[in-house]
Amino acid sequence: MQKTLVLIKPDAFGKNHAGDILKIYEDAGFKIIAAKVMKMTPELAAKHYVEHIGRPYYPALVEFMTAAPIMAVVLAGEDVIKKVRELNGATNPAEAAEGTVRKLYAQDKTKNAVHASDSETSAAREIPIFFGACEIFD
Repeated sequence: MQKTLVLIKPDAFGKNHAGDILKIYEDAGFKIIAAKVMKMTPELAAKHYVEHIGRPYYPALVEFMTAAPIMAVVLAGEDVIKKVRELNGATNPAEAAEGTVRKLYAQDKTKNAVHASDSETSAAREIPIFFGACEIFD
Protein backbone atom coordinates (compact mmCIF):
# COMPACT_ATOMS: atom_id res chain seq x y z
CA MET A 1 0.00 0.00 0.00
CA GLN A 2 1.44 3.37 -1.04
CA LYS A 3 1.61 6.32 1.38
CA THR A 4 1.59 10.07 0.88
CA LEU A 5 1.89 13.14 3.06
CA VAL A 6 -0.81 15.78 2.88
CA LEU A 7 -0.58 19.12 4.65
CA ILE A 8 -3.78 21.07 5.07
CA LYS A 9 -2.31 24.55 4.99
CA PRO A 10 -3.14 27.48 7.30
CA ASP A 11 -5.62 29.04 4.87
CA ALA A 12 -7.83 25.95 4.57
CA PHE A 13 -7.34 24.75 8.14
CA GLY A 14 -8.13 28.22 9.52
CA LYS A 15 -11.40 28.30 7.60
CA ASN A 16 -12.47 24.93 9.07
CA HIS A 17 -12.16 22.99 5.83
CA ALA A 18 -10.03 20.13 7.21
CA GLY A 19 -12.99 17.79 7.64
CA ASP A 20 -14.33 18.58 4.18
CA ILE A 21 -10.92 17.93 2.62
CA LEU A 22 -10.39 14.69 4.53
CA LYS A 23 -13.83 13.50 3.42
CA ILE A 24 -12.80 13.95 -0.23
CA TYR A 25 -9.80 11.68 0.35
CA GLU A 26 -11.79 9.11 2.33
CA ASP A 27 -14.61 9.08 -0.22
CA ALA A 28 -11.96 8.27 -2.84
CA GLY A 29 -11.08 5.15 -0.83
CA PHE A 30 -7.96 6.33 0.98
CA LYS A 31 -7.26 5.52 4.60
CA ILE A 32 -6.00 8.08 7.12
CA ILE A 33 -3.16 6.33 8.94
CA ALA A 34 -1.75 9.37 10.79
CA ALA A 35 -3.00 12.88 11.53
CA LYS A 36 -2.09 15.77 13.78
CA VAL A 37 -2.72 19.47 14.17
CA MET A 38 0.45 21.43 14.67
CA LYS A 39 2.18 24.75 14.18
CA MET A 40 5.02 24.57 11.68
CA THR A 41 8.23 26.20 12.87
CA PRO A 42 10.77 27.90 10.60
CA GLU A 43 13.12 24.95 11.26
CA LEU A 44 10.46 22.42 10.24
CA ALA A 45 9.64 24.51 7.16
CA ALA A 46 13.34 24.48 6.20
CA LYS A 47 13.40 20.67 6.37
CA HIS A 48 10.18 20.29 4.41
CA TYR A 49 10.85 22.99 1.80
CA VAL A 50 14.62 22.45 1.55
CA GLU A 51 14.57 22.59 -2.27
CA HIS A 52 13.04 26.09 -2.12
CA ILE A 53 15.61 27.66 0.21
CA GLY A 54 17.24 30.65 -1.50
CA ARG A 55 14.44 31.20 -3.98
CA PRO A 56 12.79 34.65 -3.97
CA TYR A 57 9.44 33.35 -2.68
CA TYR A 58 10.89 31.25 0.17
CA PRO A 59 10.58 33.87 2.96
CA ALA A 60 6.90 34.48 2.12
CA LEU A 61 6.27 30.72 1.97
CA VAL A 62 7.76 30.20 5.43
CA GLU A 63 5.86 33.19 6.80
CA PHE A 64 2.58 31.76 5.46
CA MET A 65 3.19 28.20 6.62
CA THR A 66 4.29 29.22 10.14
CA ALA A 67 1.60 31.86 10.71
CA ALA A 68 -1.16 29.52 11.91
CA PRO A 69 -1.84 25.84 12.58
CA ILE A 70 -1.75 23.19 9.87
CA MET A 71 -2.96 19.61 9.78
CA ALA A 72 -0.46 16.97 8.73
CA VAL A 73 -1.93 13.70 7.43
CA VAL A 74 -0.60 10.45 6.05
CA LEU A 75 -2.92 8.73 3.61
CA ALA A 76 -2.55 5.17 2.35
CA GLY A 77 -4.01 3.36 -0.62
CA GLU A 78 -3.56 2.10 -4.14
CA ASP A 79 -1.73 4.71 -6.27
CA VAL A 80 -2.45 7.29 -3.53
CA ILE A 81 0.26 9.76 -4.57
CA LYS A 82 -1.00 10.27 -8.11
CA LYS A 83 -4.68 10.11 -7.18
CA VAL A 84 -4.43 12.59 -4.27
CA ARG A 85 -2.62 15.05 -6.50
CA GLU A 86 -5.47 14.69 -9.01
CA LEU A 87 -8.03 15.20 -6.23
CA ASN A 88 -6.14 18.32 -5.12
CA GLY A 89 -6.17 19.88 -8.59
CA ALA A 90 -3.86 22.42 -10.17
CA THR A 91 -1.72 24.57 -7.87
CA ASN A 92 -3.53 27.66 -9.15
CA PRO A 93 -7.19 27.26 -8.14
CA ALA A 94 -8.25 29.31 -11.17
CA GLU A 95 -6.89 26.46 -13.31
CA ALA A 96 -8.10 23.61 -11.07
CA ALA A 97 -10.86 21.30 -12.24
CA GLU A 98 -14.32 21.62 -10.72
CA GLY A 99 -14.75 19.59 -7.54
CA THR A 100 -11.03 19.45 -6.71
CA VAL A 101 -9.77 20.50 -3.29
CA ARG A 102 -8.08 23.61 -4.63
CA LYS A 103 -11.06 24.69 -6.75
CA LEU A 104 -13.27 24.33 -3.67
CA TYR A 105 -11.02 25.67 -0.90
CA ALA A 106 -7.90 27.48 -2.19
CA GLN A 107 -7.64 31.26 -2.31
CA ASP A 108 -4.86 31.67 -4.87
CA LYS A 109 -1.67 30.07 -6.17
CA THR A 110 0.15 30.73 -2.89
CA LYS A 111 -2.69 30.10 -0.43
CA ASN A 112 -3.63 26.89 -2.18
CA ALA A 113 -5.15 24.86 0.69
CA VAL A 114 -3.02 21.69 0.55
CA HIS A 115 0.36 20.15 -0.10
CA ALA A 116 0.77 16.54 -1.23
CA SER A 117 3.90 14.53 -1.90
CA ASP A 118 4.71 14.41 -5.62
CA SER A 119 6.50 11.05 -5.72
CA GLU A 120 7.34 7.98 -3.63
CA THR A 121 10.78 9.50 -3.02
CA SER A 122 9.22 12.74 -1.75
CA ALA A 123 6.72 10.87 0.43
CA ALA A 124 9.53 8.79 1.97
CA ARG A 125 11.44 12.00 2.76
CA GLU A 126 8.48 14.11 3.91
CA ILE A 127 6.50 11.72 6.12
CA PRO A 128 9.27 11.32 8.76
CA ILE A 129 9.62 15.11 8.98
CA PHE A 130 6.13 15.23 10.49
CA PHE A 131 5.57 11.78 12.00
CA GLY A 132 7.51 9.25 14.04
CA ALA A 133 7.04 5.55 13.28
CA CYS A 134 4.86 5.09 16.37
CA GLU A 135 2.42 7.77 15.10
CA ILE A 136 1.61 5.96 11.84
CA PHE A 137 -1.00 3.22 12.03
CA ASP A 138 -0.72 1.04 8.98
